[in-house]
Amino acid sequence: MERKLNSQRPRVVIVGGGFAGLKAARELSRAPVDVLLVDRTNHHVFQPLLYQVAAAALSPRDIARPLRDVLRRQRNASVLMAEVVGFDVDQQRVLLSDGDALAYDFLIVAVGARHSYFGNDNWESHAPGLKTIADALELRSRILLEFERAERNATRAALSDQSGPPEASLTFVVVGAGPTGVEMAGAIAEIAHRTMRRNFRLIRPEMTRTLLVEAADRVLPPFPEELSVKAQRQLEDLGVEVRCSTRVVEMSDNSVRLVATDATSTEDEKVAASCIIWAAGNEVSSILADLPADRDRSGRVTVAPDLSLPAAPNVFVLGDAAACAGADGKPLPGLAPVATQQGSAAADNIRRDLKGRSRKAFSYWDRGSMATIGKARAVAWMGSLRFGGLLAWLAWSLIHILFLIGFRTRVVVMLEWLYLYLFNRRDARLLHSLREPHPTPDCDSET
Repeated sequence: MERKLNSQRPRVVIVGGGFAGLKAARELSRAPVDVLLVDRTNHHVFQPLLYQVAAAALSPRDIARPLRDVLRRQRNASVLMAEVVGFDVDQQRVLLSDGDALAYDFLIVAVGARHSYFGNDNWESHAPGLKTIADALELRSRILLEFERAERNATRAALSDQSGPPEASLTFVVVGAGPTGVEMAGAIAEIAHRTMRRNFRLIRPEMTRTLLVEAADRVLPPFPEELSVKAQRQLEDLGVEVRCSTRVVEMSDNSVRLVATDATSTEDEKVAASCIIWAAGNEVSSILADLPADRDRSGRVTVAPDLSLPAAPNVFVLGDAAACAGADGKPLPGLAPVATQQGSAAADNIRRDLKGRSRKAFSYWDRGSMATIGKARAVAWMGSLRFGGLLAWLAWSLIHILFLIGFRTRVVVMLEWLYLYLFNRRDARLLHSLREPHPTPDCDSET
């Protein structure tokens, strides 16, 4: 069955309620069109702060907002919670999982990306990634449960009259040292060294080992080398063990096998891991295969300068799904500022089409990149300005608060961060049950 909007005005269907899709919808608020935003969830998530939900610093409601609430005052926009499974560009239809189809005059595809395991899809159950609220809550549970299990084991030992409780044998492995991996590793180290130290009686959480693994020769590879050095130094100050030029070749629920990628080394090590977190790569949605366009090695759709498909000018592809070159000819990164600006540009070109004006090529204004590492620790890259430490952390905090949607959300997050900064308290640490732990194998430090 094909669903059509009641109005005879041009119909714009937007697939994806992330930064690009939501921005495009809002930018079309005054355009003579009907906008239908389709997403498999009913909320927009501020993804750059997902790691703070996983690290128990924020609650899901602090970084998410219902899409219908965001667009409640936009009379020409509606929201449909549904799963898109494909596109029929010839018939100008969006295909849904329930068998229905949505007709469109303009289509904006902003489906984002999910984590990639580089052909090792069976690793996902061992090492979840961080793309959704559900991912963040799963990681939060896994991280906190490891501290609870260590305390439980120590309690058992004490009740058995053993000679003192054993040290906490907690090893967290973060795979991938891009911004998400760096931020996650820093947060785990802070939890162990600061948050938990007064919460437990028998274990010493500050003895927790946090291991950050990166295949490239430095952390934060897209950043200038001097900032990578600053970031690694700040991570190490927190107690994070950084392993660059190292890749994961084997994984189970409770171990990873690491191999050095440096040609001068043949080191091979198996590490017992209490919790493994994946932050190493992204892959695009399979539904992009229905679009009549070339794709790059990552599967992203190659778009024209105006962000449309050369073979279907009324179809725009944005954000992580688009292979779009910047001013230097290199593909633009999958960052929130890129997606937001592309959403504005696509909406502007639709308005231009309706007025009979020529389209404009998309031009990205790079405001810089930042990564936070912990309390008063961050690095920032803004054009010729490159700095780290407290100033970078303050800049990162201010910019993220400003980009959050909703006044209440901004105020709550600001107060939560102030509370965390002053008292090192993370109160979003509720657990519903204690899952049975996986048996920890005996692993040699080197094999």
